[in-house]
Amino acid sequence: MKLRKWIYLGLVATLVIPLTACGPTNKKDKAASYPKPTKVVQTPSENTEFMMGTVVTLRVYNKGKQGVLNDAFKVLKQEAKEVTTNQKGSEIDKINAAAGEHPVTISKDIYPMVKAAYYYSKNSNESFDMAIGPITQLWRIGFPDAHIPSQAAITKNVKLVDYTKVKLNDKKHSVYLEKKGMKLDLGGIAKGFMADQVKTYFRQHGVSTAIIDLGGNIYVMGDSPKGTKSGNWTVGIQDPKATRGTSIGSIPTKNMSIVTSGIYERYLKKNGKIYSHLMDPKTGAPFQNNLMGVSIISKKSIDGDGLSTATFDKGLKDGMAYINAKANKGIGAIFITKDKKVYVSNNLKKKFTLFGDNGYKYGPASDLK
Repeated sequence: MKLRKWIYLGLVATLVIPLTACGPTNKKDKAASYPKPTKVVQTPSENTEFMMGTVVTLRVYNKGKQGVLNDAFKVLKQEAKEVTTNQKGSEIDKINAAAGEHPVTISKDIYPMVKAAYYYSKNSNESFDMAIGPITQLWRIGFPDAHIPSQAAITKNVKLVDYTKVKLNDKKHSVYLEKKGMKLDLGGIAKGFMADQVKTYFRQHGVSTAIIDLGGNIYVMGDSPKGTKSGNWTVGIQDPKATRGTSIGSIPTKNMSIVTSGIYERYLKKNGKIYSHLMDPKTGAPFQNNLMGVSIISKKSIDGDGLSTATFDKGLKDGMAYINAKANKGIGAIFITKDKKVYVSNNLKKKFTLFGDNGYKYGPASDLK
């Protein structure tokens, strides 16, 4: 049977592909202060642009909100410009350039992102490390000059990956990298942080129903415009080996984030071997385990971003235990292995539906013991 493909974010957005919070946020989310939303319509205002190396799509289902949507893109563009490590003069570039020399004061918009990255580095026991920059810049996977570096270069650079040597000053909004050569890389958390900011911005401007899609970081906001009794959207879980919009299964949800990370999203292929962009901060090389993709379902996209990277480091067994321990915080996950087996966290087992026509099968529970 032909692999099922869905129109990505199409037809009144009934299907999309891509923590109660466990981490910090930069803005108070007080629903009582939000203006009353305008009428929800079936045909959304929408826009798609390429930024942060990916396709970004925003769809707003409240009437008369095209201006709000346009302004949200302006916010995204400005923040994307300041957190890139590949543009001289960005706020992150200034921090990296001053490593081992002096602290750098950054804007009130970007500082919370850096602080959140520190939180996830610590919470994951360094499975996620905000100071991975010396390694990502060495491999350059996702860029035209991507290559396999020498082991000597990897050994040298991995010694610079240490989030504990990132010193933050909340009062001054400053960041200091203690060792020369250290580099921040917020690519593993930036899109999640910004997706949450767009959600808050929408609510502050009378938007109740929307889809925020930052290239694999999806947030479904409000009740589905289809008018179902539950209000749930049907969210497709991305096939990590296929193009965006190809699902292995689905889950009903609303006001939730779905973040999918996969080894086939950005990679370097050399001599028949795949090298993923997902880097192990301990070895300085791409993660080496049987995981092909991880989808994190959470109330905050930033949680999904940080946790999807951290679980790749931990692997299937330890990664699932890590996620199941966060079930009381509203966090769940779907793991996909390279042999096309699917494993679902305890709190999603009754919700997730695996499609039967794509070659994926549930893996045995014994694999998690």
